[in-house]
Amino acid sequence: MSVLFNAGAIGGLELPNRLVRSATAERMADDRGYPREQMHDLYTQLAEGEVGLIITGHMYVHPSGKAHPEMTGIYEDTQIPALAELVQVVHDRGGLVAAQINHAGMQSDQDAVPDALAPSTIEPDFTDRTARAITRDEIDLIINAYGQAARRAQAAGFDGVQIHAAHGYLISEFLSPLTNRREDQWGGDITGRMQFLRAVSAAVRAQVGADYPVLIKLGMMDGVSGGLTLAEGVHVVSELDDIGIDGVELSGGIGGKLLVNVKKGIRNTTEEAYSIDFARQARPVTGLPLLLVGGFRSRGVMEAALTSGDVDFISMCRPLINEPHFPRLLRLGEQDKSGCISSNNCWAEQDGVGIGCKCPIEKLA
Repeated sequence: MSVLFNAGAIGGLELPNRLVRSATAERMADDRGYPREQMHDLYTQLAEGEVGLIITGHMYVHPSGKAHPEMTGIYEDTQIPALAELVQVVHDRGGLVAAQINHAGMQSDQDAVPDALAPSTIEPDFTDRTARAITRDEIDLIINAYGQAARRAQAAGFDGVQIHAAHGYLISEFLSPLTNRREDQWGGDITGRMQFLRAVSAAVRAQVGADYPVLIKLGMMDGVSGGLTLAEGVHVVSELDDIGIDGVELSGGIGGKLLVNVKKGIRNTTEEAYSIDFARQARPVTGLPLLLVGGFRSRGVMEAALTSGDVDFISMCRPLINEPHFPRLLRLGEQDKSGCISSNNCWAEQDGVGIGCKCPIEKLA
């Protein structure tokens, strides 16, 4: 049997294989953030497709943190029953699912949030509109919102929670010197810029307890001038175990108009696993399980990343939009490579449609 289908653990969570669905904004929720039936259908396909762990699309922890229309919410207790129904869809099919919790910060659409927040004032040359500096009272409010969102995830039956700290959303913004120019306790060097992440992690742990699996999606570097450096990202990784994290999914790139975390046109194996250096830099400084996202398409490339010891789990995004049954097809030997051509035509172009592959290829059942 391929190493892809060896069991593995993240904290106390036992996964049946090493294949993870990386968080993908589904755009399948109503105006209040409640999942629509099409999200149930998607998660049914992923669970039946034998994804080892489904990580949900990002869920906003507070109304001020909604990134875009049709984003799933986890900001009030009335949402718990609807989220529990989504969890049950996965559990009924033998799957596992973790909730990704997030605050969009500067990256909130005008249609979703009228007043965008950031660690420091951000001008429209970086994003599509100005984001104002968050106040100290608002910092406390949002830290608590993360903790309460994690409590709701646990109450809904999710198998774990993932804190989103990548791609230029609020925690990523606090980590980056490009977007965090504060001179108080929340800014300065990387130690100061980590304080918001530390406080969020502490709030989450205080709500869910010591044994509940808590993961993080971490942007290891911004990839732009003046942004978070790889050396700083490695330092953050080295601290994660001490702040209560059980597993780290590695990514990179800041958002806004400087989006660099997605590469198009992956056509051969030499272009796959384009973030592997993040794992090679992180491995020496942490014993935490490492999940890596970024360009995995082929069985051989995925197996090599695992057998080398560079990573513990393979995370995929676009291939599982195209083929939610891809892990099962790999296990059965019916397919050795994803049909995804990485053209990045997944985002919903209008309300009510949801994320989905629109490339001119045949999608396999």
